[in-house]
Amino acid sequence: MKVVAFNGSARKSLLQHVLDEIGREGIETELIELAGKAVPGCIACYKCFDKKNGRCAVDKDIINEAIAKMAEADGILLGSPTYFADVSASMKGLIERCGMVSRANGDMFRRKVGAGVVAVRRAGASHVFNSLNHFFTIGQMIIVGSSYWNIGIGRNPGEVLQDQEGIKTMQDLGRNMAWLIKKIKA
Repeated sequence: MKVVAFNGSARKSLLQHVLDEIGREGIETELIELAGKAVPGCIACYKCFDKKNGRCAVDKDIINEAIAKMAEADGILLGSPTYFADVSASMKGLIERCGMVSRANGDMFRRKVGAGVVAVRRAGASHVFNSLNHFFTIGQMIIVGSSYWNIGIGRNPGEVLQDQEGIKTMQDLGRNMAWLIKKIKA
C-alpha cells in the first residue's frame, strides 16, 4: 500500500503531518515537491485520447512521472497554498494534465483514495479546497474526510506549522486515509 503526495507550495507544507500518520499505520508514503519545477497546464492537444497510453504528449517535465506515481499509489494527496483564492500554478498544471490523461485512459485513478490540503493566510481556502477536490470527484475517486476542512492557517514561512487545530486536522486526515485504504484493500 502506498500514498503519494504532491506539494504545490514553495514552503514546507502540512502534507508531512498527514504522511507521518499514514506511515505510522504501515503504509508507504512519498512526497513530491513541485516547487522550482515548470508544470505548465494542458495544451488541449488530445493526443492522450488518441494514444491511450497513460501518458501526456508533453514530456519535457515531471507530469508523466507524476501520472505513473498516481497510477501505482492507493492514495493521492494534493497540497496547495492559497494564491489569489486559487491553487498555485504548478498545482493547477498538475491537476489539468494528470486529470486529462486519467480521463483519456478510462479514469485510471478511479476508486483511489484522495484528499486535498490547503494553506491559507486569511481567505480563499474554501475555493482552493474545492479545486483540489474536483480533481478527485471527476476522476471517480473516494475523498476521505477529517475532523475539520483540511486547512492550515499561516502567512509567513513556518506559521502554518504553528496552527495546532490545522495540525490536528492533518493528523486525523492521515489516520482516516490509512484506515480507508486498509478497508478497501482488505
